[in-house]
Amino acid sequence: MKNILTGIRPTGNLHLGHYFGAVSNWVDLQDKYNTFIEIADVQALTDNFNNPDKVRKNVKELTLDLLACGIDPKKTTIFIQSLIPEIAEATVYYSNLVTISRLYRNPTVKTEIKQKKDLFGNGESVTYGFLGYPVSQAADITMFDGQLVPVGEDQLPLLEQCREIVRKFNSIYGNTLVEPEQLLTKNTRIKGLDGNEKMGKSLGNAIYLIDDLDTISKKVMSAVTDPNKIKKDDKANPDVCMVYYYHKLVNKDNLDTVCSECKNGSRGCVACKKELINKMMEFLKPIQDKRKEYEKNMNLVEQILKDGTNNARKYAINKMKLVRKNMKIDYFE
Repeated sequence: MKNILTGIRPTGNLHLGHYFGAVSNWVDLQDKYNTFIEIADVQALTDNFNNPDKVRKNVKELTLDLLACGIDPKKTTIFIQSLIPEIAEATVYYSNLVTISRLYRNPTVKTEIKQKKDLFGNGESVTYGFLGYPVSQAADITMFDGQLVPVGEDQLPLLEQCREIVRKFNSIYGNTLVEPEQLLTKNTRIKGLDGNEKMGKSLGNAIYLIDDLDTISKKVMSAVTDPNKIKKDDKANPDVCMVYYYHKLVNKDNLDTVCSECKNGSRGCVACKKELINKMMEFLKPIQDKRKEYEKNMNLVEQILKDGTNNARKYAINKMKLVRKNMKIDYFE
C-alpha cells in the first residue's frame, strides 16, 4: 500500500468546509492506502505563536472531530507534529535548499502574505516561520515517504515546492527522499454562508460539525439568498442562493423539488431554510453522536494520540537515519 500524508492545523473545530473538502475523502482513502494524518500544531503556531493555549486545546478537539467523522485509528496513524523532532531536523536541512525569493514566489504563500498585509498594513507581521512553512510541509511529507498527498488545486504550489526540495536533495546526497504526487480531491472549496468562495473560521461564515440546533438555525436563517427574490412567491435563481447550495450537500434526495419550486415561485425562503435546518441536523447527528461517545472516554482519545505519535516517531527515526547517513553526518552510528 502506498503512503499518504496529510495534515490539518489545530486552530478550531472542523466545519463543513473541512468535512466535504477533505475529511470525508480521507475516510475513504484510509481503506486504500497507508494513511498518516498529522495534527500540525507547529504550523498552527506560525500565526498563533502568541496564543499557545488555543493550539493546545484544539489538538484534542480536532482529534475528536476526526474520529467522529470516521477516521479509524486502526487504519490511520494520527500523530502530533511537535512530538516528531525528526520533522524539525529535516526542516533545518531543507531550509538550505530553498531561497527566500523562491518562497516569496510561491503563489499560496504570496496570497497569504497579501492577506496579512491587508490586515496589518505592511509585511512586518510575516515571520520567518510563516514564510518557511512550505519547507516544514516538505519535511512532514518526506519523513513519512508520502507518495501521495491529497490536495486541492490551491495547494498544488506547496506540493511543487516539496518536489523541488526532494529533487535537489536527491541530486546532492543521492536517492534518499520519495518525490510525492498529488491526489486531487473533489469539492475542495466549500462556500461560506455569506457566499464567500471559502468557508473559514476567520471569516465567520462557517457551519461547524459540533453546532447544535439553535446555532444551526440562526446561521441558516442568515444565509445569503437570491437578492432578486423579494416576495414569498417571486421566482428565484437557486444557483445564486447559499441555502440551495447547502441543500445540494445534505438534501440530495429532495434536491429536484427544492430547485423546481424555487424557480417557479412556489417555495418561500423561510420554508426552504427550515427544511435545510432539519436536513442539516439529520446529516450532523451521527457525527455528533459518535463524538459524544468519544468525549465520554477521553483516556481512549489520548491513548489514540499517544499510540499514533509513537508509531509515527518510529517511522521518522528510521527515515532520518538514512537522511543523516547520506548527508555524511551520521558520525557515531
